[in-house]
Amino acid sequence: MSQPRLTLPAPAKLNLMLHILGRRADGYHELQTLFQFLDHGDELEFAVREDGIIQLHGELQGVPADSNLIVKAARRLQAEAGISLGADIWLRKVLPMGGGIGGGSSDAATTLVALNRLWKAHWSEDRLAELGLALGADVPVFIRGRAAFAEGIGEKLTPVDPPEPWYLVLVPQVAVSTAEIFSDPLLTRDSPPIKVRSVLRGNSRNDCQPIVEQRYPDVRNALSLLSKFTSARLTGTGSCVFGAFPNKAEADKVLALLTDTITGFVAKGSNVSMLHRKLETLF
Repeated sequence: MSQPRLTLPAPAKLNLMLHILGRRADGYHELQTLFQFLDHGDELEFAVREDGIIQLHGELQGVPADSNLIVKAARRLQAEAGISLGADIWLRKVLPMGGGIGGGSSDAATTLVALNRLWKAHWSEDRLAELGLALGADVPVFIRGRAAFAEGIGEKLTPVDPPEPWYLVLVPQVAVSTAEIFSDPLLTRDSPPIKVRSVLRGNSRNDCQPIVEQRYPDVRNALSLLSKFTSARLTGTGSCVFGAFPNKAEADKVLALLTDTITGFVAKGSNVSMLHRKLETLF
């Protein structure tokens, strides 16, 4: 008898701001950032296997299965929860790699949330988030599924409720290396800490943006194009850039003007991720 399948989204995120406060002794950076989700993302489908094998279908070109965060997340939960079951996982990839919108981290988070339920591990959200942090600094925010002001290396999360505009996200055809940007000697590493109230009033920027613009002309060009219509900013360490619009029609109109030179998409900002909205309808 075939196993029932569970299909869940893995949404994109935006970093509405990103300040680098300093570098820690372990090489990680202290930062402050504001996460908000988009109603746009990858889709994953899961089915339980009885043989303990984790099998990923729809693998990414150039990324061995063992290196994929989806497989790493599944195996980590399987090992630490003492689970003998396995899983078939189908990935329908929409989000670009190296875009700064959380594709890999979101896929890993959806995998942990889904398999925790399918395998009946009964781990709490806190415990899943702790495991997720070992996979990547952005994974916990996707597990929790709420817009948040993040501090530390991104793991200290304070839920927030910023406006939810429509966003136009431009996708330059380059993959930006986070490690490369954070190791650049010219990166600002001494931004003074600010309060979340100040962030929500718009007192913010992305400290990584000048470095990415300098290293990646395609990103600089995308920012220049979008800046003609709205305030444009880099998300995370890039390469995607975004701008807010009051409604979908205006965002769509600008996207239509720019698609001759660059690809992109329009999506609604959301303070509750579409993963968690979907879960509420299923369980």
